[in-house]
Amino acid sequence: MINKNKYEAAWRCPSNIALVKYWGKKGKQLPANASLSFTLADLYTETKLTCASEEPGNIQVFLDGARQISFEPKIREFLARIDDLLPWLKDYSLTIHTSNNFPHSSGIASSASGLGALALCLAEIHASLSNQSPDVQFASELARLGSGSACRSINGTAAMWGEHPDFHGSSDRYAISVDHLLHPEFQGWMDAVMLVETGSKSVSSTQGHALLQEHPYAKSRFQEANRNMSRLKHVLQQGDIQAFADLVESEALQLHAMMMCSSPSYMLMQPETLRIIKEVRAFREQSGIPVVFTLDAGANVHVLFPGQHRIHLGETLFPMLAEACEGGKYICSTIGPGVKRLT
Repeated sequence: MINKNKYEAAWRCPSNIALVKYWGKKGKQLPANASLSFTLADLYTETKLTCASEEPGNIQVFLDGARQISFEPKIREFLARIDDLLPWLKDYSLTIHTSNNFPHSSGIASSASGLGALALCLAEIHASLSNQSPDVQFASELARLGSGSACRSINGTAAMWGEHPDFHGSSDRYAISVDHLLHPEFQGWMDAVMLVETGSKSVSSTQGHALLQEHPYAKSRFQEANRNMSRLKHVLQQGDIQAFADLVESEALQLHAMMMCSSPSYMLMQPETLRIIKEVRAFREQSGIPVVFTLDAGANVHVLFPGQHRIHLGETLFPMLAEACEGGKYICSTIGPGVKRLT
């Protein structure tokens, strides 16, 4: 199989924001419940991977041109998880050059975009070595083994991950596009990420997932998430924005409620997070404009809204919300596919 000294691939992969949350694992990086996300097309990682036959097993990672030795143990852990899928890896050294178009440690899910981009590079090289065509599904499976949410970044505007009876073709092993479910009401939406807190979280997502193992409400949460997947499918198909807001905001608050009643308990929301949530709800009620908040596993608030209201919101709501953000900063992205092969 190995008949060349060097292979290269370069890909762009976006981040994403979950509407129904993935929180809790089983087996080998498999989800305890299904999840569904919107892809953030304008917030992405670009990665170039070089595989060379010299010094097999050597790994070097560069972020914005600077060597990041602290990143390399996580990459080695990821590669150990996929060595049965990519048996040729042991015969090559890997040099990874990566960069984000959003600030590092800004609260955007860089693990999703970063590991998604790396998985796409690996899938392309694997296809070359195997004389096959590149396989998006295979790339999603590789990405999942690095970061669960990463598998949802690879395919489409909206993606779901996790086996679920209401979603044909769904799997625990990879994500699938569900763009066909989106009613015209949900076309052209955007996400304004309010940066309440940047830097490392006090409790990582990996630690948070682990705390679900003995969580008293884990089973009921997994059941509720899967019920919400069925509800969300109907909402997206019908274009019911009020039901969308109710479900997505409830999902965000349930995620953080699970954190607050775990053992040991912890809280990632900040007072400014709650301030933004209240202001978003008040603005929606007063203006009639469908702004909807959601949260990832952190303090920052994602404000989802139809793109036609961007200018008005930029003049009214967003300056008010920015007062609660670190340095007054927020980042906007369109919602749409963002994967791109780079030359």
